[in-house]
Amino acid sequence: MNFLSARQSAFIALKSVHKGAFADVALDRVLANHTLSDADRRLLTELVYGCVRRMRSLDTLIDQLGRKPALSQPPDVRTALHLGLYQLRYLEHIPPSAAVNTTVDLLKQNRMGGLTGFVNGLLRQYLRLREAQDPLTLPTDSVERLGVLHSYPDWIVQTWIDSLGLEGAEQLCLTLNQPPSIDLRINPLKTDRDAVQTAFEAYGVTTTPLPPLPQALRIVGNSGPIHQLPGYGEGWWMIQEASAQLVGHLVNPEPGAIAIDLCAAPGGKTTHLVELMQGSGAVWACDRTASRLKRLQQNLNRLQINTVNLWEGDGRSLSAEIPLADYILIDAPCSGLGTLNRHADARWRQTPESVQELSELQGQLLSAATQHVKPGSGVIVYATCTLHPKENESVITRFLEQHPQWQLDVEKVASNSILEALQTEPGWIKIWPHEQAMDGFFMARLRQVF
Repeated sequence: MNFLSARQSAFIALKSVHKGAFADVALDRVLANHTLSDADRRLLTELVYGCVRRMRSLDTLIDQLGRKPALSQPPDVRTALHLGLYQLRYLEHIPPSAAVNTTVDLLKQNRMGGLTGFVNGLLRQYLRLREAQDPLTLPTDSVERLGVLHSYPDWIVQTWIDSLGLEGAEQLCLTLNQPPSIDLRINPLKTDRDAVQTAFEAYGVTTTPLPPLPQALRIVGNSGPIHQLPGYGEGWWMIQEASAQLVGHLVNPEPGAIAIDLCAAPGGKTTHLVELMQGSGAVWACDRTASRLKRLQQNLNRLQINTVNLWEGDGRSLSAEIPLADYILIDAPCSGLGTLNRHADARWRQTPESVQELSELQGQLLSAATQHVKPGSGVIVYATCTLHPKENESVITRFLEQHPQWQLDVEKVASNSILEALQTEPGWIKIWPHEQAMDGFFMARLRQVF
């Protein structure tokens, strides 16, 4: 497939996104229907995720350079302008002439030839203005400035400024606009990290360990298709980001224990619990939807793990068939603000209202979990991949106020060599991507007061 075809594929995917499809689903659908070289796959992926991620910045440029605001443009013209402006502004390896000409050709290919003059003129106006200064005029208000420059809703920017200050919030915005890393968690029931690293090196893929995580490898550079990497079919490893691996170590389950993963699909943390328990004991993986449990089962099959019990249902009302647990992990549904580099459209889908709804659900899951741990000895680990205090600190603070028989297990975390350096003064763990080079996560280990 030629260079222009990658842009046409991106155009098709972005049209779906603008009609409501999730970016990853739209991209996967296009990839499944087109045969692409590795270079074209990378360009297609960059264009789709980049245009979605930078939507506010690109729309603001159209507002400022065009005769009509971005949202008043014909939808397909807006999509084409996004593709052209994204290449001009963010892809230094694309020659400006190629970015302009292929965008014009894209209009002709999609029966919009009558608009080529307008699009060509706007893109070339951007290039002329760029010779003197940045064509993007920024607001004077600090929140709006960061929102327009780095392409985030104002409410997210304000949340991060409240937590980190202006400079820290901008660093976080910058970090979450970078391409995400690919981390692996080695399955110690099948192999070890050195063996996987050696196999990858022989295959031509470079990896690096991630101390202090004992099972983690980060891929350096391009990996090619994941399913073709050494050990994929043999279950040697699973893709799991470094912060998510920390959660399993926070649970730190003993071999032979009973553990429940309350919101388990697609199974990354479930399988990690099995590995940490050395394949002994019992793990129950719970989720509300059959389709998500099917995906979890596929991961169990590939890793050749057959000791997990699946249960379909709402984690707020567990079945009596599930035994009381030594450990309950709540990887709670959340707004995902710590993983915006992986989920390009999440910043546009979440709202302050959805965050409030999620906070209430998270509290309900925590309260329900207290009824299904072994009295006096059970442990609950709460985790999210968001960076909003309403879903994190506020949920735990409210839970402790309403459940005085529970407390943060500060001593256990402090004695864990993998986690001790990450523990905050209150006793929970919060990972900031711009500081720790991992996804944004919050996690807390809770135990009963004796």
